[in-house]
Amino acid sequence: MTRTWAGTTLDDRKAARRALLLAAGLDLLGTGGGATVSVRAVCRRAKLTERYFYESFRDREQLVVAVYEQVAEQLRQALIDAVPDTRADPEVRAKAAVTAFVALMVDDPRKGRVLLLAPVTEPALSARGVALLPAFTALIREQLPDRMAPDEREMTALGLVGALANLFTAYLAGTLAVSRPRLISHCVHLLAHP
Repeated sequence: MTRTWAGTTLDDRKAARRALLLAAGLDLLGTGGGATVSVRAVCRRAKLTERYFYESFRDREQLVVAVYEQVAEQLRQALIDAVPDTRADPEVRAKAAVTAFVALMVDDPRKGRVLLLAPVTEPALSARGVALLPAFTALIREQLPDRMAPDEREMTALGLVGALANLFTAYLAGTLAVSRPRLISHCVHLLAHP
């Protein structure tokens, strides 16, 4: 029999504490960067003791990677949900994908910073960012026109991943001063007319 306390099981309470720690990690990593993420800072933000931190994570680096992977999975799922029909018109697919990307990355800039900026400055994420590159390249490659040769599709997808990452990094940093609709239309053009 599973023991409960205040109507919740031990596993439910552990999961809830882990979620609080991940939310605190996202907030710190996504606003102040890796330098602001320490076990104490995360616990303080989550209003939990260090004991509960170590219940879920081995160390600070494991938390940082978990935050990054959570955001990457949210983005991957948002892109898949946005473009369920890969046979649709390329411009329609591109607009749906870019709009979903912008919604996740710009509406909550913390997520954009975690996914795009943190791998550059956070040693725990440098290899993780490289490891996720093929998955995002594949998502873009699937949106490219079928008329392209396989090697051309691969090279174009890789180039577009880099171009889009740089555009969004500049937009999040405030160095690209364009409106949201203008950013979306430019990215759609890149994807729909490679």
